[in-house]
Amino acid sequence: MPPLASPPILTCAEALALETRLFAGDESREWPAMQCAGRALSHAVQRDFLELGDFPPTARLLVLVGKGHNGGDALIAAREILTRHPAACADIVFVFGERSLRPLAQRAWQELTHAAPERVRTLAGVSRQTDTNECQWDPAYDLCLDGVFGFQFHPPLDARAAAVLRRANAHPIRLRAAIDLPSGLEQPDAFRADFTYATGSVKTPVLDCANAGRVRFLDLGFFAGEPAVPATADYVLTADMLAPLAALRPAKCDKRSYGHLFVLGGSRSYPGAALMTVLAALRSGAGLVTAFVPESLAPAFAARAPEAMWVGWPETPDGGLSLDGQYLLRERIDRATALVLGPGLGREPETLALALDIVTNARLPLVLDADALQTDIVRAGAAPRILTPHAGEFARIAGATSLRDFCRTTGATVVLKGPVTRLGASDGAAVYHSFFGGPVLARGGSGDLLAGLIGGLLAQQSTEPLTAAARGLVWHGRAAEALARAHGQTAVHTTQLLDFLSAALREEIA
Repeated sequence: MPPLASPPILTCAEALALETRLFAGDESREWPAMQCAGRALSHAVQRDFLELGDFPPTARLLVLVGKGHNGGDALIAAREILTRHPAACADIVFVFGERSLRPLAQRAWQELTHAAPERVRTLAGVSRQTDTNECQWDPAYDLCLDGVFGFQFHPPLDARAAAVLRRANAHPIRLRAAIDLPSGLEQPDAFRADFTYATGSVKTPVLDCANAGRVRFLDLGFFAGEPAVPATADYVLTADMLAPLAALRPAKCDKRSYGHLFVLGGSRSYPGAALMTVLAALRSGAGLVTAFVPESLAPAFAARAPEAMWVGWPETPDGGLSLDGQYLLRERIDRATALVLGPGLGREPETLALALDIVTNARLPLVLDADALQTDIVRAGAAPRILTPHAGEFARIAGATSLRDFCRTTGATVVLKGPVTRLGASDGAAVYHSFFGGPVLARGGSGDLLAGLIGGLLAQQSTEPLTAAARGLVWHGRAAEALARAHGQTAVHTTQLLDFLSAALREEIA
């Protein structure tokens, strides 16, 4: 088992073997799983649609159906949506004809037509000969569900499927959702998804598929009690990581029960980064936060966040942290349980020399972020450390080394930020993928908030850097999703995310 209790990411062969063990081709066991998948898909799609606005009560659905279980999942999801929205309608395209449906997909189709007979229309899709419409599609759709091929797809694309997918890609559709994998993967004319919903398990092809859009893992309980998890070193982080944070705290506790985080950063050139890190740390549940920032910034920051203890640090002529201030940290360091170093630090030689000296002599766990991510700094000393680079910063400190090998050789826990953020365990044995977040995080300051969250969690559990990093990553991503669902992806600013941290904990975790 991995250090964190996370589901493995499977190859298609491993996923097939798992489902064979679970169901053994027994339809009486497969049908409840299909129902569960369809309901989970319906719920997830409607939640994700909120990033575009409220799901329309009169929504028009386009459902692309193949022969097997993916088609059945799509039909059940359509039934759930139409049941919830009595004015919604669905157009169904049976890519290989209705007669091609396998028994469970046929059963799902019958249930859909029984549930909403007057709101379901069957389209013939396209003509085999002319590649043109045989039945008029609506001018536009709110949602398209791609259930043509499952994870057992083998290229090339069938001509009929390619024609339907090509038309769906070109048609005005507000949100395109693929089930398990986009039909056709990256073949010409393959389905281009905005979201891909991995049902039961995440399959490896989705990690590198340019057509997949954002990936969502729909946990159907396939790994509960599973005796033989396939030998894999890649895992998916789930919202269950946050359950301890959402629980009641002990009645007999005080501020010293939840750690003391030190934050060291900021400069006159980059004043906001350190402030954002401290604001996030204050929301992390840490009992105490002390921030060391350039002395010219401390009064304004104290007025902005009086809950933190602000220590003004002597400055270089250019406004960075000077070596002269080391005594300020030295005389207080015994109070800290974790230290975040780097946000807004700048790259003045004197300031980087200060950072190197701090890391070299540190005995408490560290979070190294932003300009503290320099090759000599991240490898200095022996204290446990979490690094939070984006792709450019990782290339700077790791060169061509892989994430797994870099973690193994440095002993660092690494949060490699990106559209799908990967978390590398310090021994290199496991890499965890976080599918939480989204494009709303593609703005300055997102990483500063993440560093503060991870630092605050590390201060509370200083012996578990991997757990602290995973929880911070999931929490940050779920808050970003809540922000986007409330306000969209565009007209927001970074620190608004802080107001959704509570919602990310209090909504259903499972």
